[in-house]
Amino acid sequence: MRRRQFITALTIVTLSPNLVRAQQPGMPVIGYLTGWSSGDAPDYLAYFKNGLAEAGYTESRNVAIEYRYAEGHFERLPELVADLVERNVSVIVIANTTAAAVAAKAATKTIPVVFSIGSDPVKIGLVASLNHPSGNLTGLTALQTAVTGKRLQLLHELVPAVTKFAFFVNSANKALAESDTKEAEETANELGVELLVLSASTQSEIDAAFAILAREHADALLTNSESLFMVHSDYFAALTARHALPALFAYRENVAAGGLMSYGSNFLNAARELGLYTGRILKGEKPGDLPVQQATKLDLVINMKTARSLGIEVPLPLLGRADEVIE
Repeated sequence: MRRRQFITALTIVTLSPNLVRAQQPGMPVIGYLTGWSSGDAPDYLAYFKNGLAEAGYTESRNVAIEYRYAEGHFERLPELVADLVERNVSVIVIANTTAAAVAAKAATKTIPVVFSIGSDPVKIGLVASLNHPSGNLTGLTALQTAVTGKRLQLLHELVPAVTKFAFFVNSANKALAESDTKEAEETANELGVELLVLSASTQSEIDAAFAILAREHADALLTNSESLFMVHSDYFAALTARHALPALFAYRENVAAGGLMSYGSNFLNAARELGLYTGRILKGEKPGDLPVQQATKLDLVINMKTARSLGIEVPLPLLGRADEVIE
């Protein structure tokens, strides 16, 4: 995943290059919405399209896709959803953005919505239950928020001498930030450590958060399950290396980019499943009849090269539990 600069201009509408074909009678149109920027996480979009192809749909051949990117400006999500609703797309796909799923829930009760999020969709009111969603929404959840406390425990196990941890959230994604923060604070109290909660979603805010982290002498970093932190994994890897800071992330992509450790579900497999579910709905299945899929396997990934550069000796019990070790 290549390093990207944060984009300050909001891209409201990016249409499929084959939009003209999308207007042909009988060709369904997917409205693809995410909080990311255009070009972020290309592997995720590729895996989504692979899943869609497995279900029998290929972009520009028998389905069109209209893309909407919030560019990190989550306050614009209702506007982007409203545009897709006005265009009467066949299905709205929410790619890894809890706030977008909430906006879609509020915007339409008739257009099918398929989401992939890290929050509990029952708890935030998206569906009635995982097995029987009812209504017009279904999708996948990694329940990333349910393991925020476990991530802090793992980081504390790696650096037991650290008594002050920084915790990064994106406050623009309010529901996710609040639930993750609550869980992290509860675990911090149990461990008897201090938690410094910092919000960051733009390059300048991330730089400012690292400056506060250094000034407040937080000696380790934990990020919440906000996918924007994964999208900018190269930038985080560079900053944690510059500050000689052990860090644990929610996504393997951060570790592959040079971060120290991650604990979470398979990000790309979820994208493929999102494509498959979208295909099933395009074929006529009702979202309320499709159970919300829940990730059951969480992977612990450790970058030993980064550990050595930080002078950290990974405890053997922790190393033995790793699902993947990057040398």
